[in-house]
Amino acid sequence: MGRLSEVEIIKKLSLEELNLFTVSDFKKLFSIKKDNTAYKIIERLTKKGILKRLTKRKYLFSLLPCSDFKIANFLYAPSYISLESALSFYGILSQFPYQITSITFKKSKTIETLNKEFSYFHIKKELFFGYIKKEDFLIALPEKALFDYLYFSAKGLRIFEKSEFNLKKINKNLLTEFVKKAKNNQFYRFLEKIKL
Repeated sequence: MGRLSEVEIIKKLSLEELNLFTVSDFKKLFSIKKDNTAYKIIERLTKKGILKRLTKRKYLFSLLPCSDFKIANFLYAPSYISLESALSFYGILSQFPYQITSITFKKSKTIETLNKEFSYFHIKKELFFGYIKKEDFLIALPEKALFDYLYFSAKGLRIFEKSEFNLKKINKNLLTEFVKKAKNNQFYRFLEKIKL
């Protein structure tokens, strides 16, 4: 295989609309056999600002637009946007969070990249539901984002101030359905206490 030109790479990544990829994706796309060859090309393009390294083996093609929420899903999967980020997105919480918050059933983790903080909070697998694909990312439904926030508040990992939330945007019946699935007495006692 001859040396890949920058123009060819940019053209192909643009055509494929591939703004996020792993080293394996890159090798497959350009029929590169060796990791070492792929890394050399990626390094060359990173130095020129065409690519940005997100974490080990994960990259962003900076010439295509890409939302923080899509990056969050890509960095640590499976995960969906929830808690403050989703509540703010839906206009339920007026404050804008400084970190991008997601839920995962893998262990909790924070990844710092692109001068941003992507935080992932663990929830048990049975409670990993209630999210949808919106545009090009996975995000909790408004009711599930609130459920997640309340669930973490019951555990003392969040502070719930009712006055900060616009609860008119919440479908109470759907929230009740989600709450039933929690099967957690500590959570139920907390909900009684805050009189939601």
